[in-house]
Amino acid sequence: METLLLLSYAAFCVAIFKIFRIPLNKWTVPTAVLGGVIFISLIILVMNYNYPFSETGKQAFRTVPIVSQVRGIVIDVPVKPNVMLHKGDVLYRIDPTPFQARVDDLRAQVKEASQNALSLDSALNQAQADLGKAVADRDQAQREYARFAQGHVKGAYSDQDVDTRHQNWKAAEASVAAAKAQVKQAQNNLNSVVDGENTKVASLLAQLRRAEFKLESTTVRAPSDGYVSMVGLRPGTMSTALGLAPVMTFVPEDQEQHTYVAAFRQNSTQRLKPGYKAELMFPSVPGTVFSAEIIDVLPAIGESQFQGQGRLLTTADVGNQGRVLALVKATDPRLADYHLPQGTQVEVAVYSGYFKELALIRKILIRMKSWQNYIFLDH
Repeated sequence: METLLLLSYAAFCVAIFKIFRIPLNKWTVPTAVLGGVIFISLIILVMNYNYPFSETGKQAFRTVPIVSQVRGIVIDVPVKPNVMLHKGDVLYRIDPTPFQARVDDLRAQVKEASQNALSLDSALNQAQADLGKAVADRDQAQREYARFAQGHVKGAYSDQDVDTRHQNWKAAEASVAAAKAQVKQAQNNLNSVVDGENTKVASLLAQLRRAEFKLESTTVRAPSDGYVSMVGLRPGTMSTALGLAPVMTFVPEDQEQHTYVAAFRQNSTQRLKPGYKAELMFPSVPGTVFSAEIIDVLPAIGESQFQGQGRLLTTADVGNQGRVLALVKATDPRLADYHLPQGTQVEVAVYSGYFKELALIRKILIRMKSWQNYIFLDH
C-alpha cells in the first residue's frame, strides 16, 4: 500500500513539474520530497487506523474426522473422493463377522432366559407345595414324638425310642425352614423385574442392544450432506475406535458460505465492529474487488490462551502478540460465479465511517493492489 502511494505521489509530482514547467533546483525538489513524506505519512497513519486492512485472511471451514465406533478390518470402501454425498451414505465397511456372532449368541441367551422366566410361576407353586408337605411331615413327627413321650412315662417305650422320635421332629422342623426359604426365593425371582422385564432378561437385552449397535457401526456412514476430499483408506486396513488417527476427513456442506476470517493488527481494534462495510480481494480473482460486511469480531485472541500445566508463566509465554480475528461475510452476488475452493486466501479492507474522505483512497489502493495479482513469478 505504501509503495502504491509513493508511486502515485511521484507520478503526480512529475506531472506537476512538467505541466507548470517548475524548475528542478535545491528548493523545489526537497520541498516536493518533504511535502510528500509528510502528506503520505499523515494519510497512511490516519487511514490505517480508521480503515483497517489485512493481508492475512482466508475462508475458514469445518471438517469432521471420521472414526469408527468399533475395531476391525476394513472390507469395502465405496466412497469416491470429492463426490457429493447425502447423509447416511456408506463411507466404508468393517468385517461384521465377530459382531454378528455376538448378536446371535445374545439372542439365543435372551430366548432361553425368557423361557426360564415363564417357568418362575410354576417354580413358586412347586415350592409352596413342598412347603405344605414339609409342614405336614413336621406335624406328623411332632404328634409321634408326643405319643412316644407319653408312653415312656408309662414304661411302654425306652429312652432311645423317645430320642429317635424327637430327632425326627427336629429334622422335620429344619425341612420346613428350608421349604420356606425356597418359597421366598421363588417369590423373589418372580417379582424381580426391571421395566416389566425379568432382571436376567433385562440384562441380556441391554447387552444385545449394545452388540447390535456395534454390529450396525461396522458400516460407517456420512454424518451429513458433504464430501470426502481425499480417500486413502483401502480394504485390509485396521480401523480402530480410539479416535487418535481418523481414517477420513469429511467436509460438511451445511456451513456458512462466503464467510471469511481476517487477522487485523490490534491497533485497529476500535474500528472493527459488526455491521461495518468491507471489501474483499482474492489473489485468485485478479482485478476484481467484492463488497462484504463484518458479522462478528472474535472476543478472544488465540495466542493468549493458557492451560494449567503446573508451572509458572514465563516471558516467552506472553511475548507472542496475536491479531484480532474478524468474521467477514461477502455480500456481493458476483462472487458465486467464480467457484472458489474452500480455504481460499483473501485480503480485507474495512470501512469504519470515520474520516470518510480517506475511504476513497483506501478503495483506490485496494483496486490497484488487486490489479497487481495479474503479475506474479513462480520460483
